[in-house]
Amino acid sequence: MKKKLLAVLLAGTMGASALLAGCSNGAEKNQTEDVSQVPSESDDAEDEEDADQKAADEAAALIDAIYVQKRTDQTDEQCAQAKAAWDALTDEQKALVEGEFADPDYFGRDTGDASKDDPRNQDGIGEKEILVVSFGTSFNDSRVSDIKGIEDAVQKAYPDWSVRRAFTAQIIINHIQARDGERIDNMDQALERAAENGVKELIVQPTHLMHGAEYDELTEAVDAYRDRFESVKIAEPLLGEVGADASAVNDDKKEVAKAAVQAAVAEAGYGSLKEAKEDGTAFVLLGHGTSHTAKVSYSQMQTQMQDLGYENVFIGTVEGEPEETSCEAVIQALAKAGYQKAVLRPLMVVAGDHANNDMAGEQEDSWVRMFQSSGKIESTDAQIMGLGAVEEIQQIYIRHVADAMEN
Repeated sequence: MKKKLLAVLLAGTMGASALLAGCSNGAEKNQTEDVSQVPSESDDAEDEEDADQKAADEAAALIDAIYVQKRTDQTDEQCAQAKAAWDALTDEQKALVEGEFADPDYFGRDTGDASKDDPRNQDGIGEKEILVVSFGTSFNDSRVSDIKGIEDAVQKAYPDWSVRRAFTAQIIINHIQARDGERIDNMDQALERAAENGVKELIVQPTHLMHGAEYDELTEAVDAYRDRFESVKIAEPLLGEVGADASAVNDDKKEVAKAAVQAAVAEAGYGSLKEAKEDGTAFVLLGHGTSHTAKVSYSQMQTQMQDLGYENVFIGTVEGEPEETSCEAVIQALAKAGYQKAVLRPLMVVAGDHANNDMAGEQEDSWVRMFQSSGKIESTDAQIMGLGAVEEIQQIYIRHVADAMEN
């Protein structure tokens, strides 16, 4: 009996011990599981980074959506959405914005005060209008000095006419509208505005440099509206007629060459081009370049410089078309002629993106950086000034308007 009782007691004790051991192991296991499920600081940081990138990507997508050349019924709303998304980002998130076209500079870069500009999209035009058509630029200060400078000069010369504006680059129009709230007419909007205002005599003055692709598109747009006006005339672009080959020059090219070089020499602090040459300095006037047949205009401008005796003036293009205007070719030409100093200046109506970035930017493939890294030129300076701000250039446009009126 005692042995049986002892056995029962031992069994109970062992069972209790096992139960306690099981409970203990379960508690430890649960405790381990609970600890593993507590978010760590690194997890929080990753979640925050993911959220930042998501917000930046959403803003980038909205910017890419308005980086288009065609205006639609949704464009105004899309511009507002893109700006609202950008404004909602933190500074850290803005730095992460990157899309097919979007980057932090789209809204973040300071290009000057847009309030100084005049979009010239007012109604009440009257019966006579001069529509000044430009490619456009989102650089506010350049738009004011170069494009508005031409428009103001034309208005002053023809006070009895209403001067209005149109841009051919919808991408730029959208950029300005989204960022600055300034609305600029595209060609269709400007021509429709003129027709609805009862304009009878319409003169279209392009600020484009030459008879290139942009000029061709402009004439097509105007042709579609011709029957809505009593008279429509398109004036010449800055360099006038193209000419057959590289040797063909004209009075327009001559006047542009003289005005551009004079402005560059003065800005560089020289009393004359000869003085700059004696100091070993050459000037490079940098155009856009084009695959259009009008690219011969750049070769003609080089011919014009030679005809004027401007031996230390060279023509280049961002696109490197024609071939002798590429950066490498121009550097080689300067070095071969013995020049050790270079001054770069736009052969462009507006000192916009190409002048600020392709010519004078910090990236390795900008003209300034390639000149500096070539080992062939000792010093390189850049003048970020468009042709449109030069008074003598403005006078050429005024003469072109007069020619259109008379012919």
